[in-house]
Amino acid sequence: MSAQRGKDILLKIADGNGAFVTCAGLRSKRLAFNTETVDITDADSAGRWRELLAGSAVQRAAIGGSGLFKDAQSDALFRQAFFQGDIPLWQIILPGFGLLQGLFQITALEYGGAHNAEMTFEIALESAGPLQFTEVA
Repeated sequence: MSAQRGKDILLKIADGNGAFVTCAGLRSKRLAFNTETVDITDADSAGRWRELLAGSAVQRAAIGGSGLFKDAQSDALFRQAFFQGDIPLWQIILPGFGLLQGLFQITALEYGGAHNAEMTFEIALESAGPLQFTEVA
């Protein structure tokens, strides 16, 4: 696989009508997968090494991004989701890799700006159920 441009990563939110709207103005995006471990180490563990229980950990994904506030359709959708406490369907498209889709809750939504610069925003999402990953063919 060749190198990919970071600007081609897309974050999309479902609009409630079966379509997805690309989040406008994002300059940086990140996706992280995490899992919690279940430690089953006991006095009989070989060499006192930690043992983990396979297949029992809680998995989660986190998405974050920051960019320019554009007051676009996507901004209205995620402001609404945040203030209503909704957990909408989201997509993140990773060019040359695949598409991740699932329910995410907005856990942080921040706006800022200096007096001599553009208004910016940051958004953080946490997965709220199983995720579907589709590889690029």
